[in-house]
Amino acid sequence: MVYLFSVTLFLSAALLFWVQPMFGKMILPLLGSTPSVWNTCMVFFQAGLLLGYVYAHASITYLGVRKQAILHGLLLLLPLFFLPITIPHGWTPPTDKNPIPWMLMLMSVSIGIPFFVVSASAPMLQKWFSSTKHESAKDPYFLYVASNLGSMLVLIGYPVLIEPNLRLLEQSKFWQYSYFAYIALTIACAYVLLKSSADLKETEAIKEDSKDKLTRDQRIRWILLSFVPSSLMLGVTTYISTDVSPVPLIWIIPLTLYLLTFIIVFSKNPPLEHELMIRIMPFVVLGSFVYIVAKGHPIGFVFFLHLLSFFVCAMVCHGELARTRPSTKHLTEFYLWISVGGCLGGIFNALIAPAIFKEVIEYPLAIVLACFLKPAVPDEGKKKENETIMDDVRWALIVAVLVVVIKYLITDIRKSDPKFLADPWWVTNAVIYGVPSVVVILKLASRQIRFGLGVAAIILVYTYYSTLGQNLILVERNFFGIHRISMDSSKKVISLYHNTTLHGSQVVAEKNSCIPTTYYHKEGPIGQMFEAFKDDEQKMKVGALGVGTGSISCYGREDQDWVFYEIDQDIVKMNNKGKFFTYFTNSPPETYVVYGDGRLKMKDAPRHYYDFIILDAFSSDAIPVHLLTREAIKMYLSKLKRDGIIAFHTSNRYLKLAPVVGNLVEDAHLTGLYQHDRGDSCTGRMGSEWILVARKKEDFGKLTADRRWQLLQGDPSINVWTDDYSNIFSIFDWGKF
Repeated sequence: MVYLFSVTLFLSAALLFWVQPMFGKMILPLLGSTPSVWNTCMVFFQAGLLLGYVYAHASITYLGVRKQAILHGLLLLLPLFFLPITIPHGWTPPTDKNPIPWMLMLMSVSIGIPFFVVSASAPMLQKWFSSTKHESAKDPYFLYVASNLGSMLVLIGYPVLIEPNLRLLEQSKFWQYSYFAYIALTIACAYVLLKSSADLKETEAIKEDSKDKLTRDQRIRWILLSFVPSSLMLGVTTYISTDVSPVPLIWIIPLTLYLLTFIIVFSKNPPLEHELMIRIMPFVVLGSFVYIVAKGHPIGFVFFLHLLSFFVCAMVCHGELARTRPSTKHLTEFYLWISVGGCLGGIFNALIAPAIFKEVIEYPLAIVLACFLKPAVPDEGKKKENETIMDDVRWALIVAVLVVVIKYLITDIRKSDPKFLADPWWVTNAVIYGVPSVVVILKLASRQIRFGLGVAAIILVYTYYSTLGQNLILVERNFFGIHRISMDSSKKVISLYHNTTLHGSQVVAEKNSCIPTTYYHKEGPIGQMFEAFKDDEQKMKVGALGVGTGSISCYGREDQDWVFYEIDQDIVKMNNKGKFFTYFTNSPPETYVVYGDGRLKMKDAPRHYYDFIILDAFSSDAIPVHLLTREAIKMYLSKLKRDGIIAFHTSNRYLKLAPVVGNLVEDAHLTGLYQHDRGDSCTGRMGSEWILVARKKEDFGKLTADRRWQLLQGDPSINVWTDDYSNIFSIFDWGKF
C-alpha cells in the first residue's frame, strides 16, 4: 500500500512539474522571452495548486473519503478533453496593454483543467492513506517526500534529458501517456481505500479535543512560512535569468532547491537538522551579502551564494512548517494554508511588486522577512521582561550608524592616505559591511525581531549608498523589466539601461547631431557594413528588431525606409520627440515602429521586402531564443531580398551565440561573416560581436575583402535550434562563471 500511494504521488508531482517548464517554453516566444513570463506562469501554477488543494479539502470534509474517491474517479476523465497540451490556434498577445491577463487566460484554456485535477493529488492521496488501516496511517506526512521527490527529479531531468532529446510536441505526447498511467494508479489507490476504510465522517465523528483545534495564529504563521520561500524563489529566479536567459534550465534550479527543502524537512529522518539550519542562517545570509557587495565576481560564485541563501532561508521556514504540522485530522487544511502562502508569494512578486516598486525591492524584502521568521534555538537567551520593541529598533539604528561611521572614517583617512584599504579594491566594502554584519550575528541573531531589523538596517544603508551618485534621470518598471536612464558623473553622456545591460548612450553635446556610440560606433562592425553599402542606391528598406536608444538609425539615408519592431512600448516613449535620446529625431530616414514581438510582427511584412534585417536583441539581458531557430531563419529569408543581408548583434556576457547562428547558417545553406570588435573604452566605443548572413558570398560586397571579417563557422557538437528544441546549457561561457 505504501509503494502504491508513493508511486502515485511521485507520478502526479512529476506531471505537475513537467508541464510547468514545458508550457513555459511554449509561451516564451510569444512574449519576447522576458523573465516575467516565468513569474507569471508561477502565479498561475500556484493558483492552480491552491484550487486543487481547496477542492481536496472541501470535498473530503463534506463528502468523506469514500464518496470523494468516487467523485474524483469521474473527475479524472475531464482532462482527456484538453490533451495533448498545446497553444490553441489564433492566440496572439496584445501589443497595447499588459499581457499578464492574456497569459493567465491562455494557460487557463490550455492547461487549467489538467493541472487542477492533478494538483489535488498531494493532500488528497495522503488523506486517503491516513484513512486506511495501515500502521503508518497516523502520520502520512512522509508521503509528501515522494511527491516532492517526483517534482524535483523531473525538474532536474528536464534540462538534462527531456529538453535536449524531446521536441515540445513529443513532450506533450509523453505527458499525455503519463497521465493515462496516473489515472490507473489513482483508481488503484481509490480501490484500496474503499476496501480498507470506513467513511471519514464515521471515523472522525468524535468531537474535536480543544487542544487539537487550529488557532488563527497557527494559520497565519503557516501562511507566512510558505509565503517567504515562494517569494524568495521567484526573486532569485528573476535575478539569475535576467543576466542569462529566461529558459527552463534557469527556472528549474531555484525551483528544484525549493522542492528539495520540502523533501528534507518532511523526511522521517531529515539529513539536515532544523536546529542546524537556524544556527547557520545568520552566517549564510550576511556572509553571502558581504561577499556579493564587496567583490561581486565571479558571477557563477555569486549565483551560488544567492542560491545558498535562498536554500537556507527556505529550509528554516519549511522546517518550521514541518515541526508545527497538525494531526491527520487537519492534514488537508494544513496543506491548504501552505498553498495559500505560496500563491500569495507568487502574486506578490509577479503582480503586486512590479506595480508598486520601481526597483526589485521584493527580493531583499523577502530575505528580511525570512530573518524575522527565524526562530530562536533552545539554548539562546530569552527576551528580558523589561525589553520592548524600541530596544530592538535602537539596536537596528546602532547597526545603521555603524555602517555610516565606518564608511565616513575610511573616506576621511583616505584624504591623507589614498592607499588605505584600497588594495585589493574590494576590501573597503568588505570592512564597511562586514564589521556591522559580525555585530548582527553575535549580538542580534538570537532574537527574531532584532535580527530582522538588523539585517534590514544593513541592506537599507547599502541600497542608499549604492544608488548615490548614479544620477538617475528616470526609473521605470514594466512586464519586460526595469529601464534606467542615467547621466554619467561628468554629465556629458546620457545612457539607457535595461535591467543590468547598457542599451545605448548619447553624448549630450551632440544631441543635435546623429553620431552613433557604444556598440554601434562607425568604426565597429555595423558601421563597416553600412559604409560598404552607402553608395548602393538599391538598398532602400531596413527592418530592425529592437529599438534601444535608436542610435543605429543614424546609418540610414533620406531615401530609405526604416521599420523598427519593438515589444516594449516604454522603450519607444523614451525616444519619441527627443525626450531623452534624439537619434530618431535627427536621423536621416523616415522611421516607423511596429509594436509587438519582432518575429511575429515581421510575418506581416511583404515577401522579399527588406534589404537589411538587423536583429539587436541578444545582449546580456534575457535572450529571446525563438529569434535563433531554424523556423526564424526561414521567416527572415522570406522577408529578405535575394541579395539582402541579415545582421545579428550577438554580444553577450555569458552565452556563446556565434556557434548557434553558425549552425543555422549551415543548415539553411547560407554564408556568414563574423567579427568580434574589441572596442575602445577610453573613447566610449563598446566592444561588440556581429554576424552577417547572406544567401551567397557575393552579397557581402566589399566586406568579403575586409580582413576584420572572418568566415562564420558552426559547431557540430551543438544541435541546430528549432522552435521546439534549444539547449542554453551547451553555449554557456563557463570561463566567465
